[in-house]
Amino acid sequence: MSETTPQTNDTVATASRNQRASQLAQALRQELHKAVIGQHEVVEGLLTALIAGGHVLVEGVPGLGKTLLVRALARCFGGEFSRIQFTPDLMPSDITGHAVYDIASEQFKLRKGPVFTNLLLADEINRAPAKTQAALLEVMQERQVTLEGRALVVPQPFMVMATQNPIEQEGTYPLPEAELDRFMLMLRMDYPLADEEVDMVRQVTRSVRTDILDVTALRVLLQAKDVQALQKIASELPVDDQVLDYAVRLARETRNWPGLTLGAGPRASIALVRCGRARALLRGGEFVIPDDIKGCALAVLRHRVRLSPELDIEGLSVDQLLQRLLDQVPAPRL
Repeated sequence: MSETTPQTNDTVATASRNQRASQLAQALRQELHKAVIGQHEVVEGLLTALIAGGHVLVEGVPGLGKTLLVRALARCFGGEFSRIQFTPDLMPSDITGHAVYDIASEQFKLRKGPVFTNLLLADEINRAPAKTQAALLEVMQERQVTLEGRALVVPQPFMVMATQNPIEQEGTYPLPEAELDRFMLMLRMDYPLADEEVDMVRQVTRSVRTDILDVTALRVLLQAKDVQALQKIASELPVDDQVLDYAVRLARETRNWPGLTLGAGPRASIALVRCGRARALLRGGEFVIPDDIKGCALAVLRHRVRLSPELDIEGLSVDQLLQRLLDQVPAPRL
């Protein structure tokens, strides 16, 4: 009778734990697709950011379901959820909170803003001016808010999910590079396929709600501790040195690539590896492979680079140029 070593037991336990985590993540994906028809890449990206512990910016024309997607995730999540509708008159204190004078105690008391939550929806984030957008800079990076000289920690896990409309110019304020860089992923939501749109119209017109899909039927699958457990498991998945080097090379190539006037910084390299681990967990893998890195590269890099004016005039998009880069930078063979 063969003896099992403690190391073997640990390996089996780790594999079993990873499998359960992957099944939970896949169940969450299926639940989201009950409310969001199609948009597989966007749903995958949102789950990737959640497991990787990052923030996500969703861009798309009106009516594609950007807010619906975030509401669906909030419905499946048992933690706290807040929504801020960004407008030109929104003040920074409307986001972070402020001190108010209490007549009874004759003292100032801190009133925390909606940013003190687990999931924060920043709807149409580019409709607020720069000073209001900047109210999110500290909390997105450091997971804390400084109010009246006190550093207040926000609940964990914490994730900002922002939406913006790419076509309207009037009444909008472009996000500065410093804030864009704090978003781990930028997801582009495109028009649905013909059969998906038919299915969407059929479902929406059956509902008593006007023109949106209902999310009340979705099940709560995750609590705050479950999200933190998924994030921890993903962070421990092995990454071969060659795969790590591949992620860094992709980010560094953007800094000298013809046609790009601004390359991605070190945050992009970090995001590629973190997202690679999250995608490995989502597919049930035991370690990160080059395709995990490559699969999230567009969403990680597209908002961190700038196209040269010459190529912009020619009608070339950032995604097309980045796709060329991904095709030409060799991936390791494991």
